[in-house]
Amino acid sequence: MIKRHKDFLHILIKALTKSEKRQFKLYANRLGVNSEAKFMALFSLLEKSPEYDEDAILKSGIVKKQQLSNLKAHLYRQILVSLRLSPSHQNIRIQLREQLDFAVILYQKGLHKQSLKLLEKAKLLALENEQKFIALEIVEFEKVIESQYITRSISGRADQLVNEANELSEINSVAGKLSNLSLQLYSMMLKSGYAKNDAEMQHVTNFFQEQIPGVQLSKIGFREKLWFFKANLWHSFLTQNFLSSYKNATRWVELFYNHPKMIVQNPVWFLKGNHYLLESLFLMRHVSKFNAALLALERTVSAKHFPINENNAALSFLYIYINKLNLHFLVGSFNEGLYLVAEINEGIEGYGDRLDEHHIMLFYYKIACLYFGMGDHERCIVYLEKIMANKDLSMREDLMCFARVLNLLARYEAGLDENFDRYLKSTYKYLIKMNELHEVQREIIHFLRHLDLGKVLPHQLKAEFEKLLSRLRVYENHPYEKRAFLYLDLISWLESKIENRPVSAIITEKTKILRRS
Repeated sequence: MIKRHKDFLHILIKALTKSEKRQFKLYANRLGVNSEAKFMALFSLLEKSPEYDEDAILKSGIVKKQQLSNLKAHLYRQILVSLRLSPSHQNIRIQLREQLDFAVILYQKGLHKQSLKLLEKAKLLALENEQKFIALEIVEFEKVIESQYITRSISGRADQLVNEANELSEINSVAGKLSNLSLQLYSMMLKSGYAKNDAEMQHVTNFFQEQIPGVQLSKIGFREKLWFFKANLWHSFLTQNFLSSYKNATRWVELFYNHPKMIVQNPVWFLKGNHYLLESLFLMRHVSKFNAALLALERTVSAKHFPINENNAALSFLYIYINKLNLHFLVGSFNEGLYLVAEINEGIEGYGDRLDEHHIMLFYYKIACLYFGMGDHERCIVYLEKIMANKDLSMREDLMCFARVLNLLARYEAGLDENFDRYLKSTYKYLIKMNELHEVQREIIHFLRHLDLGKVLPHQLKAEFEKLLSRLRVYENHPYEKRAFLYLDLISWLESKIENRPVSAIITEKTKILRRS
């Protein structure tokens, strides 16, 4: 199968809505001469093309090969300018940038007082909306004007600007350190997952303590608090302190609900905060709070005031559907969650390039777990093979490793004996290569190899399952080994084999006990 080249310009054009396409054509044709312009002809051709085909463009005669790159760049820029002018894409950052641009134009025209007046209004708007980097840029431009021209402004203006610049520089420095730390911890989580041993735990903790700046929450603003909660949350996740994760995610979400205007201005961080709150509750197995938080998120996202664009829609789909799956895992209602598979696949297809590879693989793993819980092991294997075929190891390695362990269990359950020993050996080698072979995985592989070699007779199976269960229970609360049970409820699976009951029934029963406790 030929792998089609993905072109950024073609992807952008395909991402335009009907109204955005109509607006672009009106914008581009605002001067009559543009109606026959080459870039409009190229736009029309790419708009109709399901795939990017450079040969077809050249055959059309619109442009010669040596001019194509420049024409595409020009069209790309014109589309972005058109989108920038669209009311649906206006936000506080764009408004502030526009005001700053206007102030520069007035300054260049020699209208210094008008420029300063516009800058003062823009600065107040920036501070009101937690846009302190832009506020600092505005102050620096005010200093330029004041230092070059006698504006007869208020007494003490120089000291005022210097103080403002120093305060903004200091708070922006704190925000920068917190955002850097948060991003680095998030990168660790995506790369390797939870800390796997004492050395990793110590490394994460030392790194966090060395990099976290000292702050007083009462003296910092919304933005700085947000980054502070993010950094603490990622440290909690990496060290598997899920109670702390829950507390920091709660503070993150409550910060937005206490500042409703910020939900509109920063919808992505609002969505992410809710997702991490739900993930913490899932890991703590708190069903009632999980259900309440998921319903609250869905209500807010569907509200009229919530900003709608392609990015927000993709993230809303991602976080809501991952947690809808998690809710079925919590209560053991695997069959009832089956309807989600078609909707998720449709969403993955529809949102395409807006979903990153890591989260698509996470969807596939959870769908595989759903099928495993239902007892449909062959469909489970189909989705696991999608993950194992992914050669991009920059994504979360622990997810890749547990997908292979689940694949072994699914193949055993499905009775797929052919080449089973080869799968055992390749999984064992892969785990060693990734430095991911831990005692839980070792016990599973040893157990499956024992069965595969025919050393256990059918009537002896129950006793073997009981032996494995007793060995795995030792690791249920182990600081590093317990993470294996976060990816797959091995304990419930073994109990279902011993009691000869569906795994869903076992999980449902446990959930009822948790709710009563």
